[in-house]
Amino acid sequence: MTQKGSRRIFLVTIEQLRAARALIGWSQSKLAEEAGVSLPTVKRVETGVGPRVSDRTRWKLQEALEAAGILFLEEDGQGVGVRFRKPQKRAAGS
Repeated sequence: MTQKGSRRIFLVTIEQLRAARALIGWSQSKLAEEAGVSLPTVKRVETGVGPRVSDRTRWKLQEALEAAGILFLEEDGQGVGVRFRKPQKRAAGS
């Protein structure tokens, strides 16, 4: 999904969310807390069972994981993926 005049919005898959959470060692409760959503919502997203979770809520989960250092890889012909983001270099004097 892309909005005019903004960065491209890429919603991750259920599998990417689970993999990212496992990679950083977060429980479902921790992800819920960091994303500002309920634990049952995280469980619904990760299982794909129950009422559909909004794209905005999925985006909150993605943002929380990205803030924790996760990089989500889009489909590139070899599949989607998850990895740690390369740490940003600090500017001299900071």
